[in-house]
Amino acid sequence: MIVLIRGRSISKGVGTGPVLKSPAPISFLSGVDPESGKIVESGHPLEGEFICGRVLVFPHGKGSTVGSYIIYALGKNGKAPAAMINEEAEPIIATGAIIGSIPLVDRLEGGLSTLQDGVLVRVDGEKGTVEIIDDPSHEGTT
Repeated sequence: MIVLIRGRSISKGVGTGPVLKSPAPISFLSGVDPESGKIVESGHPLEGEFICGRVLVFPHGKGSTVGSYIIYALGKNGKAPAAMINEEAEPIIATGAIIGSIPLVDRLEGGLSTLQDGVLVRVDGEKGTVEIIDDPSHEGTT
């Protein structure tokens, strides 16, 4: 069963991948390595995780405006997330997603709690929707 969640469109495009969810904001400047796509911020809940090809779900960004350029660089290096979903996208994340051609949606109906790690989702940045395509936690249930 596919579940459709509506939100607000920020950056156009469509991206599909497994959710990588953070309860904490992310700083792309010095928090994410643009060459590898690895989260390197010491003490961050996702420290050591790679964002490439995943749908990165986090409340909002933090830190310097240079973070927009890091998001752009991730895209140019082929290490960007397939898409991003925020509770509330602020200008640094929105600008980075737009110039990096990464689909971005925020303000989901029901909030970020509807999305869990590993669930396969499709983000449509133009329509502002997120489709939960495959939720392994419901396998075998009727």
